Order: sequence, then C-alpha cells, then structure tokens
Amino acid sequence: MEFENLIFKMDNNIATLFFNRPKALNAINQALLKELSAVLDEIETNEDIKVLVVTGSGEKAFVAGADISELAKMTPLKSKIFSSTGQTLLSRLENLSIPVIAAVNGFALGGGTELALACDFIYASEKASFGLPEITLGIIPGFGGTQRLTKIVGANMAKELIFTGKIIPAAQAKEIGLVNKICAHDSLMDDVMKCAQTMASKGCVSLRAAKESVAAGQTLDIATGCIIENDAFAVCMTSPDAKEGTSAFLEKRKPEFKGRFMD
Repeated sequence: MEFENLIFKMDNNIATLFFNRPKALNAINQALLKELSAVLDEIETNEDIKVLVVTGSGEKAFVAGADISELAKMTPLKSKIFSSTGQTLLSRLENLSIPVIAAVNGFALGGGTELALACDFIYASEKASFGLPEITLGIIPGFGGTQRLTKIVGANMAKELIFTGKIIPAAQAKEIGLVNKICAHDSLMDDVMKCAQTMASKGCVSLRAAKESVAAGQTLDIATGCIIENDAFAVCMTSPDAKEGTSAFLEKRKPEFKGRFMD
C-alpha cells in the first residue's frame, strides 16, 4: 500500500505508520487525512497486525500540527468538516483493538500532540516537544485535544497548556504524565520496537480484551468496570491462546501463541 503523505510498513506482526511530509514537518492536510482513513481500513481488517507504531519521517518532527497554509483558506464550514474528519479518524485510531505506540521523534504540536494522545501511550525522543499552540492562531485544538489532554494530565494542567499555547520539552511532558518514557534520540525506534515486540508476542485475544477493559473503565465506576473485566476474562479463557499459555506455564516452556481468534 503506497501513499503520497504516509508510509505504511509491516514487519511480522508489527505495523509502522510514518507521517511523511518532512518538508512541511509532517503537517496534516486534507489529502493526508484521506490516506489515513485508508490505512485505518487496512489495520482494522488485518488480523496479522498485533501492534501499531506511529511516528514521523525526518529528523525534526513527529507531526507539527495542521497545515496552516491550507487552514488559513478554509471557510467556517470547511474548517468544521476538517475538524470533524480529524476527530473521527483519531477516534478510530484510539479505538483500534490493538495496542498503538506513538514514537514521538521531534515536534508534536497541535494536531501532532492530538495524534499522540489518541495512541495508547507515548515514547519520546529527548529532542521531542509537545504543545497545543492553536490559541496563538486565534483558534483552539480541533482534533480532540481539549478532551484527551484533560483526561491524561488533569484539567488544571490541560487548561494552562491550552490557554497559553506554550510548548514543553519531553522531560516536562513526562513529569506531567503525558509521556511514558524518554529515549535517546538515536535509539527511540529501537526502544519502541522492543516494547512492540514484547506486546506482539502475547495472545491477540488477551491484548484486545485488556485494551477494551481499560478503555471501558475510563468512563465507568469501578463496580461496572469490573463486570466488563469479568466478562472479558471469561472470553479470554475460551481462546486457544489461554490454553497454550497455561499449558506452557505448567510445562515450564515459552508459550507459542497462534495470534488468531479461533482454532
């Protein structure tokens, strides 16, 4: 699958998606969003993919926000459609049944931070920076940033970042809980891939059940969340991977998960 604004690769059970407009610091435009929709179609239907890594091409940027040259020409109606399209696609990314890691290799500004927030967690280069600077343009985040950032770092910190538009380095992003791990710039992708390989070695049913259970619990009380977890646990026990995992433990060997939902 080849695109103009994205690069999509697969290596065994790990897919890597590069935002690929390095001359524009990988800024998001309408053409890129159309391609992203097509990539998500592929990921959603390909059972061979167990983990997705999202990153940016080039040395400077993960994604440096929306393409301002395109945004400046939009009518209010077109901007509403652009925002709605971005929100829909990032929701699809967030709700993928597989783990998604953001490998933030440089500037993650505006839509770039919003993209990273839609992933399950973030590994960042020591050279990375984050921010929602839309307020400096007289607008606000439009791809879900006001919602996801608040849930992750809390309302007060989110309001400070959104109201001021300030850009923070990776170290501060980790301090406030936005980033899981800071990596040496040259080893970022190696560190991300080690994590991805660890997850890809697990059973696909349990990975999906774990992600769905955690996601459901974000908007529910603990008792209701535990009911969902209980059902998901039982579903896992029906899978071939559960039989393999428990047998391997008792036989003191490494499990060999099939990576399929049924025998």
